[in-house]
Amino acid sequence: MSARINAFNILRATGHYNPNMDFVLSGVAACGACLFTNPLEVVKTRMQLQGELKRRGTYHVYYRNVFHAFYTIGKVEGLVGLQKGLVPGLLYQFFMNGVRLGSYSIIESAGYIHTDGRVSAVKSIVAGAVSGIVGAFMGSPIYLVKTQLQSQSTSTIAVGHQYQHRGMWHALVAIHSQHGILGLWRGSSAAVPRVSVGSAAQLSTFSVSKELIAKLQLFSEGSWLLALYAGMVSSVVVVLAMTPFDVVSTRLYNQPVDDHGR
Repeated sequence: MSARINAFNILRATGHYNPNMDFVLSGVAACGACLFTNPLEVVKTRMQLQGELKRRGTYHVYYRNVFHAFYTIGKVEGLVGLQKGLVPGLLYQFFMNGVRLGSYSIIESAGYIHTDGRVSAVKSIVAGAVSGIVGAFMGSPIYLVKTQLQSQSTSTIAVGHQYQHRGMWHALVAIHSQHGILGLWRGSSAAVPRVSVGSAAQLSTFSVSKELIAKLQLFSEGSWLLALYAGMVSSVVVVLAMTPFDVVSTRLYNQPVDDHGR
């Protein structure tokens, strides 16, 4: 997430800012970051599903750490395995972050998160949370498919429930035919707090950090380095705040259900 907001703000810092273009600009920046971060998403998904509802020491550990997970997936499934779920990942990032970052940027540029000319922590947190909720709900069906595709693997290193989706569209049609339109939003109850908490933590700390760094005059006004370093600071906060919700979200999206959706 931090890579996506960094890309978005660097693009804004180096161009002519137009609030009406923020939705498209946010989505494009998020897609660019997704090309590089998707392998990390695959690794994260597998590690979050590993040992699901089992006590430590009672299950086989296929992925000992992030580096071992990269090696294992690459060795068994090849480099293609590290890019599973890329298509829904790109689609999700474009629409979810387009709405999330674009909405927040418009709120910020309109001055709604400022009090007496300074960034208000409370207002920026609320604005970030609201933007995150809208984006997460709209993108939930695509994130559902992305998670299920990324969890699919060969039996020798499989973790979590294994689906048999042949691709994004096949997955969407299969889920809809089995569970109806509401089935496409299964897991959104976890996705909404996941993104709202992460978005509130990230966007609020980003705005505050950017304001503080600007006051220190470490970089020239309008420099893309200002957005880069503010994004790096906010990324630490968002990881700490978001990870527990991320684990819950991944497991809810991937768990199997019966014909009645239970």
